[in-house]
Amino acid sequence: MHPELLLLIGISLSLGFTPGPNNTVAAYSGFNFGIRKTLPLILGVGFGYTALIISINFVLISTFKNYPIIQEIIRVLGTIFLIYLSYKISFSKISSDGRTENPVKFLDKFIFQFINPKGVMAGVTLSSNFVEQGENYLNHSIWVIVVCSITAFLSITSWTFLGKFLRKFATNNNFIKRFNYAMSLLLIVCIIGFYI
Repeated sequence: MHPELLLLIGISLSLGFTPGPNNTVAAYSGFNFGIRKTLPLILGVGFGYTALIISINFVLISTFKNYPIIQEIIRVLGTIFLIYLSYKISFSKISSDGRTENPVKFLDKFIFQFINPKGVMAGVTLSSNFVEQGENYLNHSIWVIVVCSITAFLSITSWTFLGKFLRKFATNNNFIKRFNYAMSLLLIVCIIGFYI
């Protein structure tokens, strides 16, 4: 058992459930496509973030500390991807059967976890503060990985359900377009937050 498990869970949940790129896109996808068609996104985020935390704990933490420029590169790459995604969400076309094509795929979200500035910074913060070097290293690492993985799946699924719930209020295509524009704007706000 991790000696600071409750604190670890609390911080992980606060980082995971606050608005960010993953959660915004999950709400967008849940709103436009429903739960079932958002499953690839949920799995991409959940497994991608878990893979990121494993990598940080066992490979990348010392690299980030020794070469802080890498975090800046991640921030720039994440920004570029999010601007592209924001554009795709804003201008997604409504097909003849009234549905839009989901621009977000499993692999996109899995890979994005490694350039998601919010996710990377959260992973580095949690690993730095809750993984003790020495004989407890493996035990602490496992606890951080498990907590972060569960948080990722819970938060992304919750935001998907929020999007699905909000769909009940969509009465016409103009409402859908405005919702998509709002999600695009929230992504831009997330980008701005990376640089403040």
